[in-house]
Amino acid sequence: MWFRKGLRIHDNPALEYAARGSDYLYPVFVIDPHYMEPDPNAFSSGSKRAGLNRIRFLLESLVDLDMNLQKLGSRLLVLNGEPSEVLCRCLKEWNIKNLCFEFDTEPYYQALDNKVKKYATAAGIEIFSPVSHTLFNPADIIQKCWKLSNLRSSKIESLGYEDIEEDDRTPFKGGESEALRRMRESISNKEWVANFQKPKGDPSSFVKPATTVLSPYLKFGCLSSRYFYQCIQEVQRNVKRHTSPPVSLLGQLLWRDFFYTVAFGTPNFDHMKDNRICKQIPWKNDDELLRAWRDARTGFPWIDAIMVQLQKWGWMHHLARHCVACFLTRGDLFVHWEKGRDVFERLLIDSDWSINNANWMWLSCSSFFYQYNRIYSPISFGKKYDPNGNFIRHFLPILKDMPKEYIYEPWTAPLSIQVKVKCIIGKDYPKPVVDHDLASKECKQILYKAYELNKRLNGKVTEEDLKSLRRKLEEDKKQEQKSKRLKQTLLS
Repeated sequence: MWFRKGLRIHDNPALEYAARGSDYLYPVFVIDPHYMEPDPNAFSSGSKRAGLNRIRFLLESLVDLDMNLQKLGSRLLVLNGEPSEVLCRCLKEWNIKNLCFEFDTEPYYQALDNKVKKYATAAGIEIFSPVSHTLFNPADIIQKCWKLSNLRSSKIESLGYEDIEEDDRTPFKGGESEALRRMRESISNKEWVANFQKPKGDPSSFVKPATTVLSPYLKFGCLSSRYFYQCIQEVQRNVKRHTSPPVSLLGQLLWRDFFYTVAFGTPNFDHMKDNRICKQIPWKNDDELLRAWRDARTGFPWIDAIMVQLQKWGWMHHLARHCVACFLTRGDLFVHWEKGRDVFERLLIDSDWSINNANWMWLSCSSFFYQYNRIYSPISFGKKYDPNGNFIRHFLPILKDMPKEYIYEPWTAPLSIQVKVKCIIGKDYPKPVVDHDLASKECKQILYKAYELNKRLNGKVTEEDLKSLRRKLEEDKKQEQKSKRLKQTLLS
């Protein structure tokens, strides 16, 4: 039994099939250097593709899986190396007759699976690879619509990483046991389940998050989406009225399957170029602005506080994700969505290839959602939920004493106030990297031109077309600045 995702005992058809009638069962997980090898040059602690919070969550999930297997008289064997090579060697040395593993839609795992399947088929080994990470089989939906060691420790040092301080660790523990406990706690509040309505919710709520926080458990397969779906249905059957998809809790699981299906059926889904569903937009290539956003130095406290929460917890509320993604792309900085996607992919404990890419295309108005005039304000949106700025004060302690009338715009505080609260803007906390009103206006203008170009060329926009549009936009901007200077000269 080859575990990748699906790190659970409950509702695991691959595991059930493997155990049925077998004399010996080898539950195996392979530590893949592609994801897990430490990278000292990355912008945060961890591997090239994952931060320490997600790596720790995975290790905790493996330890929990091992404990649950022990209750059944077995153990989890954790091996290290390139998975297809390790698996093929094990299949040969252990004289395996049946190989079972959960089907995975991600391109990386598809390529990996093909290597293993090729060897297994040639060796006469039976393969069973059922779909159980999603509610439905993405391939079926597309067809219908479109015709050697035991794991004893979860210590991060065992993989060659230096641990981080307790304060910088995610408060969410990995594993099937925690997943089931958290799910039962969530659905025990039947009124909350019945009235759940996304995108409503409080993104500033951090003492008790305003969502289930089950996304990382679904990502690693510690919780079965099918089992969760059935549990929600059971709650809904016993209440007088409840919300419906797409905004209900069931709707969120259906959205998850939708994104998995689109990702599975769309070549180059994780890129703008050669992605047939993605609008071609002349994004900026500004690493300085990207780093300011990534490192919580934009000078907008609401945005920076969310990014600190991401760095420390590896998680934030979906509306908080909307805010920072909009700010980086179409709202203010106009940096490429792929750059933001890479940061989320590394730092989120629930980073999921299909959902992460889909959400970044959505929030940058590159696909799925096209109302680019609707922007999340980095000032007023947070105020709506948290007028006192408690979320900001918690994650940005340098601003903890700032009066609430300035907490979202500290650069407007008189110098006397800044001195009093020991937070000089431009010294102790950065000035805003952009003027929001001007930046958002410019972003909308560029998107208008980009949408026009995509429409005129029927989506077949080349790199040369984008370069021409960039040059035209730069010339227009220079002309506008020249006209402003001339007007000021005449007025003076």
